[in-house]
Amino acid sequence: MIALLLILVPLMGGVASFFLKGEKGVKTFALLVAIVNFLVMIAALTSGNESAINFHSDWLPLLGSSFALKMDGMSKILCLLAALTYPVIFIATANNEYKSPNSFYGLMLLAQAGILGVFLAADGLLFYFFWELALIPVYFLCSKWGGERRIAVTFKFFIYTFLGSLLMLVGLLCVYYQTPDGSFSMQSLYDVKLTTAQQSWLFWLFFIAFAVKMPVFPFHTWQPDTYEESPTAVTMVLSALMVKMGLFAVVRWLIPLFPAAAIQFDNVVIGLSVIGMVYASILAMQQDDLKRLIAYSSIAHIGLMSAALFVNNESGLQGAMIQFFSHGVNVLGMWIVADLIEQQFGTRKMSELGGLAQKAPTLAILLVIVALANVALPLTNAFVGEFLMFNGLFKFNVWYAVVGGLSIILSAVYTLRMIQKVFYGESSAVTANATDIGMMAKIALSVIAVAIFMMGVFPKPVFALVNDTVTAMLGIYK
Repeated sequence: MIALLLILVPLMGGVASFFLKGEKGVKTFALLVAIVNFLVMIAALTSGNESAINFHSDWLPLLGSSFALKMDGMSKILCLLAALTYPVIFIATANNEYKSPNSFYGLMLLAQAGILGVFLAADGLLFYFFWELALIPVYFLCSKWGGERRIAVTFKFFIYTFLGSLLMLVGLLCVYYQTPDGSFSMQSLYDVKLTTAQQSWLFWLFFIAFAVKMPVFPFHTWQPDTYEESPTAVTMVLSALMVKMGLFAVVRWLIPLFPAAAIQFDNVVIGLSVIGMVYASILAMQQDDLKRLIAYSSIAHIGLMSAALFVNNESGLQGAMIQFFSHGVNVLGMWIVADLIEQQFGTRKMSELGGLAQKAPTLAILLVIVALANVALPLTNAFVGEFLMFNGLFKFNVWYAVVGGLSIILSAVYTLRMIQKVFYGESSAVTANATDIGMMAKIALSVIAVAIFMMGVFPKPVFALVNDTVTAMLGIYK
């Protein structure tokens, strides 16, 4: 029942938001809904009763589909990320103004309901339903509240994701028609015995859909433009949460349904992922716009997680699942800093900034913490996951680890360059009258800083959460 509540709270809160009036009231209501959902997630983590966490009910019996929600370790870590991210986003962007705020916050909460549904669905058709439900609010958020090029960029984003979803639906139906009991249940789909030839082409129908969502090279071209043109609060959701839908789907659906194809094409997927890591890192070094730099940096980090999911060893899988959470926390912090800078100075160009460390010391300190976590400095959360993933990649193939390791060096270059350009040197005409960040922003970034150090110093609880999923994944290949 708790799993159902996780979806119902933002769903009902989102619907209710459309009928509220007054910007301040809508913002307060949305924040309260997000906090309530976070408390529900804490209840899920502390509950020892599995039946109280999960949920099952009839939904579409004629199609063999049920409203089945399952919360295993991987679901818990991703639902925790979604539940934590939303209050932080609403706190950090409390001073941002939007036209029709009731619609904006209503759509934001509906997107959260869809994302949580994806992480919890234990039925193939239900998974597809939530996959699309998460996309629709984001499409409207980007097209109505985005930048000058929002229509063209959002259309490109929609076409990419829609075509990917269509391929997945075709593949899902092909597997469904071979289930002996005509059921969309996760276990029934898992039990279908497919030939190697069938797995080979069905694998790509699913993988392309998931690769677009992550995104993985060469399916990434929609991402930088969409991140740049979307309202920053929406970009935070896209970057911290929606990309995890693709990674999650690889673990929950792709590899369990097509294990032989996963082994057959592991070098192809890992090769594309590693190319994307280095390619995106090189492009990040060329950026002057903060949003585009963070966008390409995110592609590089996602590439490493994608590669680690196919190495078929405990180190890589465990590191990837821990990094699901760590990357979400770190990239959220980077977006908050970018938004604070844009809101105060009206620009995201690093060449127009400088000298902020003296005028905004709190922001400088918190950014340095987040930035160093982004480059996986020891004692930060990302170090744990990246070390395990590179160790897993090294065990799979030394050369993949060597080439992929170049992204570590490149990420340090563009991250330190960003810090130097934005916060040090002489003040520019734009930053001459800069002031430090307000209390709400300090709270949001402090929560992120605490999460960074807690996971960096004491990652054991996260290891315990994902252990069951890692064990199950390794058992699939045997």
